[in-house]
Amino acid sequence: MYKKSFSIVFLLIYWLIDCGSDIYGQKVVFIDKSSEQKIDVLIGGKLITSYFWPENVYKPVLYPVYTTTGTEITRGFPLRPRAGERNDHIHQVGIWLNYGNVNGFDFWGNGSTGKKSPNGGEVKHLAIDKMKGGKKEGLLAISAAWLDPSGKELMTEKTEYHFIPKESGYIIDRITSLTATGGTIAMKDTKEGMFAIRVARQLELPSKENAALLDASLKPGTERASENRGVTGNYLSSEGVTGEAVWSTRAKWMELTGAIGNENISVVICDHPKNPGYPTYWHARGYGLFSANPLGASDFTQGKQVMNFSVQAGQTVTFRYRVVVISGKFLNPDEINALAKDFETRY
Repeated sequence: MYKKSFSIVFLLIYWLIDCGSDIYGQKVVFIDKSSEQKIDVLIGGKLITSYFWPENVYKPVLYPVYTTTGTEITRGFPLRPRAGERNDHIHQVGIWLNYGNVNGFDFWGNGSTGKKSPNGGEVKHLAIDKMKGGKKEGLLAISAAWLDPSGKELMTEKTEYHFIPKESGYIIDRITSLTATGGTIAMKDTKEGMFAIRVARQLELPSKENAALLDASLKPGTERASENRGVTGNYLSSEGVTGEAVWSTRAKWMELTGAIGNENISVVICDHPKNPGYPTYWHARGYGLFSANPLGASDFTQGKQVMNFSVQAGQTVTFRYRVVVISGKFLNPDEINALAKDFETRY
């Protein structure tokens, strides 16, 4: 009887160790909804985002993005607008990576008028290469093509998304390799890039702007951005810069903190030492655009420095970025530095 009880206890402990991640809601699961042009990503049975490639956005995005409690941290407009939001910069959707000057074509601003731009480049989703869930990490690998307005391929893209559960949140690591298949590719200086999130209204920084916000009918109404109703956001860089002063500065990481309702939220983007232009410049704006741009040196230094990056024909460049989403608290610099160091050593 003693041996039997011991065996049962041993098996229970083993099961707890082996499956504990599931018990505490940490397993990463992918749901293939390719017929709807998306792959849902769940942690602990809760939707945290979807890899989404709608035709009218002209690039694949992660959208919408939620905390593990179910609070949406990305702006709804233009795909699912919400009252109280801004309706500017229609091309800024979810989390994405592209650039505003690739051989003279504008990938960043394509769709800014609500339709495909005459000079707009498109990042076209091609295939899901791998989709593997897990208790500690999930991997989604995709293929895409960077096309000029005529449909000519300029670059091929291979991207891996690593979804990593953490206490009170999760990490998304994006590793994107771009290969120049259409000859040498010039990515000249512009502030319009590169890895970005457009966040919910509550995570914007307080503003003096007179811009009209959407009303209950989802049309510009009487409420103005300057009223700052529910607006709670603030930036902090790895160099100690805060607020809107972070724009055009260089830093290893940037944290955006704020509250949606009673929920404190930290959203962090980490640069990687292997990236071109490290540490990156930040095209981080008070109105909700949170972007790392390693290639826009001229715009960010008033012409004192010039990047004018290029990829030689047949060569490949890789960009690595980490996003951290934490609910219930604000991360401190020591915690972020540890996450950034882990990112540096992992890839």
